Amino acid sequence: MRSELFSAENLEKESSQPGLRLQNSKLLKAELNGEFMARVGTMVAYQGQVQFEALGSGGIGKFLKQKLTGEGVPLMKVSGRGDVFLAENAADIHIIDIEPGDALSINGANVLAFDSTLNYDIKMVQGVGMMSNAGLFNCVFSGYGRIAVTTKGTPVVLSVDQPTYVDPQAAICWSANLQTGYHRAEQMGLGTLLGRTTGERFTMSFSGQGFVVVQPSEEPPGGLAGAAQGQQQQGGILGNLMGH
Repeated sequence: MRSELFSAENLEKESSQPGLRLQNSKLLKAELNGEFMARVGTMVAYQGQVQFEALGSGGIGKFLKQKLTGEGVPLMKVSGRGDVFLAENAADIHIIDIEPGDALSINGANVLAFDSTLNYDIKMVQGVGMMSNAGLFNCVFSGYGRIAVTTKGTPVVLSVDQPTYVDPQAAICWSANLQTGYHRAEQMGLGTLLGRTTGERFTMSFSGQGFVVVQPSEEPPGGLAGAAQGQQQQGGILGNLMGH
């Protein structure tokens, strides 16, 4: 049988080292020999002896925070030996290596998978107060390990060495040490020039030394309703997978 479908670039990529790596720009491969964490409903294929366990938003403390804040990551623990492939609506996938001393603040909706060695918590974004319904809370990762994040389109990484302003619905992640704030668009002379499908017109500011990752898309914040709807839709799939 012959086809360009079977070209080398589409064949499964093998590695002698376990861990998270890109199969291609839209597909994550986890060569599993132990465990890792992944967003519920993102598994598209697996081989070997693999178990999946739903974890809510990562423990009772984080689950309660998720209920109060509307943020968080509906997680499953993936364990065993084999190969696991994950994707999220054909979004672009990027791998970040977090090292001791690093801290990454990320929109929970953009978390695809991460090593179980990483620490994960839900924290209020500094300087926000109650001004906006977008981005009040974010997930903060620290420790040592890899995390795979998704973007809608090819992002730009801005080096924050001068005052930087970003649409809060386009901000994916940033250095957790940056100082953040929210400003009404009218205060910055933008008025109705900022496009929005939901929520108020705000822009987010960053200052200090670090980076912020911006995707070329404005998506409404997931929030509690979005997370609940996603869990309900994905629960049936995971239930069938786990034999419940």
